[in-house]
Amino acid sequence: MPQNRRQHRRLLWPRHSEDTEMAKPNLVDIFKKRTRHPFRPRSSDVIDRMFSDFMPFGTYRSDSLIAGSCQYADKRLYVVAQQKPKPEDLRSDEDLAKLNYGMLTSDDHSVILSVLKEACNQDPDNTFLFSIIDTYGADISMYSAQRFQAFFIAQLIREFLTIPIRTISLVLGEGGSGGALAIQVTDIRGQMEDALYATAPPESMASIVFRDPERIEDALAILKPGAKDLKTLDVIDRIVPFSGDVADVTVMSQNIDQFLTKAIKDLSRSKIEKLIKRREIRVKKYGLSKGSGKFYDIKRYIETPIKKAFRKPPPNIEIVNHTSLTEVGEGYGNVQHAPANKELIECGAGKQGDKRRKGCGKLIPLQALLDNFNVCPECGFSYTLGASGWIDCLADTGSFHELYRNLTVDQLLEETAITDYYREFLTKQEGRSHFNESLVVGSARVNQMRTVMALSTFYYCGGSMGVVFGEKFRRAADYAIQENRPFISLCCSGGARLYEGISALMQMAKTIESINRLRKSGIPYISILADPATGGPERNFR
Repeated sequence: MPQNRRQHRRLLWPRHSEDTEMAKPNLVDIFKKRTRHPFRPRSSDVIDRMFSDFMPFGTYRSDSLIAGSCQYADKRLYVVAQQKPKPEDLRSDEDLAKLNYGMLTSDDHSVILSVLKEACNQDPDNTFLFSIIDTYGADISMYSAQRFQAFFIAQLIREFLTIPIRTISLVLGEGGSGGALAIQVTDIRGQMEDALYATAPPESMASIVFRDPERIEDALAILKPGAKDLKTLDVIDRIVPFSGDVADVTVMSQNIDQFLTKAIKDLSRSKIEKLIKRREIRVKKYGLSKGSGKFYDIKRYIETPIKKAFRKPPPNIEIVNHTSLTEVGEGYGNVQHAPANKELIECGAGKQGDKRRKGCGKLIPLQALLDNFNVCPECGFSYTLGASGWIDCLADTGSFHELYRNLTVDQLLEETAITDYYREFLTKQEGRSHFNESLVVGSARVNQMRTVMALSTFYYCGGSMGVVFGEKFRRAADYAIQENRPFISLCCSGGARLYEGISALMQMAKTIESINRLRKSGIPYISILADPATGGPERNFR
């Protein structure tokens, strides 16, 4: 078999003579010619080849989810698999809409939870769970959003971290965002050598970061979704070889069979309690490529109490005064007396002459807006409130002491993981917020009761979740457990920080694990969803 596999690879990636460039596959080639190859085997192909007695779970049927059980290696094996559409399934636009690109809905995720529940009722020493990942991401339709898609993804991650059976996962083709992570946090995590696993699909990454969906190569360079990079980051631990012919389901199934057999054999040697503890330890280390341990936790940065004095208006509004109102605007004829030398804002208007699209358009004293927590006192239109405003809103005046203020990306990630694009992005954030990162954590009093707070601030990197975000959240949870204080979290975020690649996505698992420890320790946990609250962070704060 090894000899045949090498022959297959030589057929696909031939070696040239020394005076010519070697044909070595790069990420773009892998992405276009293998990962997204239309005839790449799907989960159903592998299941049909490997599990002859596979029985579907219950009566629920989905075009994007395969769930069931079988006997394998003298064990009871439960299988949950994501199914991308095959070319023959896509004969019309209606087919594409129905199959939903293979993305799982909230209903699908609910069924997976039911599968896990049934598996837990079996003999734990003879029961295994195998999840196969192949998806662009979770379903983003309004249908799923209204049926608690975010909750189900967070709950699945929590279940996979704590389930008392042995678990194995494999990224078969493409793993995208929380839809992949929901069923990937297992005891042994494999990935096909030519599969890709990332925070977002490369096209989406290129559109968001570069405003150009064609910059796939640059997006892949940041995401680093290849198996070797992910193994270095401990996102996966085993790489399954590919076959020379990307459509060869026989060789692929044989390689997966070897991987699965060895994984079951290896896990059978470990007690389940030890495996659960190992999952917790592993998740805590995500995003800490430079170093971690007690020394890093002891090094807390406690600042002076935060007061109202530093509060600033939102950076996306224009501040005017009476003497600057010299142009004739749309509101000409609307008489409104403005006091001289007083800072004002036009409700609903943006900066640099942006036309007002919302709000009442009245001139509002800036201080009145700030005192009302960025809500117009005339019409109720609200601007996004930063972390400092939420501190004023929630905590007793002068009681908030910030923790871990000086923790930065440079302290957690290797220099090679911080691209020039990311450096430039971080430089642009300077001065937009009083804080140094998108998550602010600290101790505070609420109605004289001591608490620990974790507040995301939208005005730094859009409140995006990165490695510092996840590590500060984890440390804050540890501090709350140590001091036996209630924990309050507030989400005001646009999603994961794409510049950090897969490390940002893995912070979802890290924060969910932290919340789970709070619950096990009997610490009251209060979650607040502010505006906006989208993407991965919104799932984590549930």
